[in-house]
Amino acid sequence: MSADAASAGAAAKARWADVAAIAICTLAWGTTWYAITLQFGVVDPVISLVYRFGLASALLFAWCAFRGETLVLTRAQHGAALGTGLCNFLLNYSLVYWAEERVTSAVVAVVFAAMAFTNLVIFRLVFGQRAPLLGWLAAGLGVLGVGFLSWEELTSSHMDARALSGIGLTLAAVIAASFGNVFARRGEVAGVGVAAFTAWGMGYGVCGLVLFALATGKAWAFEPTWGYALSLLHLSINGSVVAFLLYFGLARRRGYGTASYISALTPPVAMLVSSLFEAKTWGLAALGGVALVLAGQVLLLRVKRA
Repeated sequence: MSADAASAGAAAKARWADVAAIAICTLAWGTTWYAITLQFGVVDPVISLVYRFGLASALLFAWCAFRGETLVLTRAQHGAALGTGLCNFLLNYSLVYWAEERVTSAVVAVVFAAMAFTNLVIFRLVFGQRAPLLGWLAAGLGVLGVGFLSWEELTSSHMDARALSGIGLTLAAVIAASFGNVFARRGEVAGVGVAAFTAWGMGYGVCGLVLFALATGKAWAFEPTWGYALSLLHLSINGSVVAFLLYFGLARRRGYGTASYISALTPPVAMLVSSLFEAKTWGLAALGGVALVLAGQVLLLRVKRA
């Protein structure tokens, strides 16, 4: 086999690995929107996040130990993990959980799709990365597609003060998640492994959540029901351990703009879950929205990393 053929084969294999990572992350996070709603009721959202990321962090530390991956980080690497932990696993997810208490998960998913844009803007400001025109076009198609997809939910939602506050919380979560990606990029530059970085990041996030819960007098409770327990396991294992390992790995290979576009891919899965459990019906606008979202992803896969 010639060197060119071997190189082409390796590139094709890497491309399919990236597609698989995108598909798994989309499936995992697309189903978490509904799973989060099963966490509400008895347990405060902050406490549920402590359980979710506490379990996920412990599993990641165990995974690193099993593989022999070093967990000793430099000061710069710890700083990056701390930044991601506070921005992503503390601020972002706390805001998302609070938002879903105020507005439907479909609306939260739609607003969160704006991360496809905010990530490009913030990386331009912080790192000076110029996203190609194709990248902006892909992000635009994603947001437009998500809008078509959930047009019925947006128009039928009662946008009272409580719902508007939920949208505001979601927008703040989007910005926090984008800055979490900034620190993740710094961790990559500092040379820390994906699994160790994610384990420490979640660990720092849990510490922040625990301190916040203690300072605000949150009640430590657990709901001993199948719905709460199974949704917690899904959120911890699939939505946190598996998804974030694949997400950060994809971001390092393809760039954070491509990885953050998953936020536009998850609403179609969330809508499908809604149709299975909440009798959601699909119209022509929704189907057209799915086509636009997928078209945006195809364009992004053609964009070379900056």
